[in-house]
Amino acid sequence: MELTKEQIDVLGEIGNISMGNAATTLSVMLNQRVDITTPQAEIIGRSAALDDYEKTCIFVQIHYIKGLTGNNVLILQEKDILKMTSLMMGGDGINIDSEVTDLHLSAASEAMNQMMGTSATSMATMLGTETDISTPEVNRIDVESVKLFEKMFADTEEKFLKISFRLEVGELIDSTMVQLYPLPFATQMVKLFQKNKAEE
Repeated sequence: MELTKEQIDVLGEIGNISMGNAATTLSVMLNQRVDITTPQAEIIGRSAALDDYEKTCIFVQIHYIKGLTGNNVLILQEKDILKMTSLMMGGDGINIDSEVTDLHLSAASEAMNQMMGTSATSMATMLGTETDISTPEVNRIDVESVKLFEKMFADTEEKFLKISFRLEVGELIDSTMVQLYPLPFATQMVKLFQKNKAEE
């Protein structure tokens, strides 16, 4: 199963609109200006999913439980989660804790829950289908060990659509945020989007 360039562009546009709305939600939560750049969309093998990251990162997985069948993974830098948590708790985002604890993961889960809830609502409008998401699963992962593990199984790897955004929060965060969609899920989104467009 492959996506055409046109289909990838469509998915980039869906991502652009839905994450733009999610950025507005994050801006309110952090009381900071949040900018998300136009996304870059590409097809990758599973082992390349973490190529933008080093050391440890935060993996947020959301399952669609209504309207769409599939899941969406967001990957964020660990230091960015520490800064976001500081801002959510009334801090300055500069004097941050040295490492991510369960408290930070809980705050990250809440921020992503709000963001992806907004994103899902936007997608529902664009796709012409009601959507609902599960509570996010947030995990801290060691990038190098995951990469090594994935490369051992490269011959059976699954394909993903990777949408990369540059995320800027005030003067504090300038980072890459990645969305990963399994290819069957990405194809399903394109079909719904095009069907909805045709009916409008």
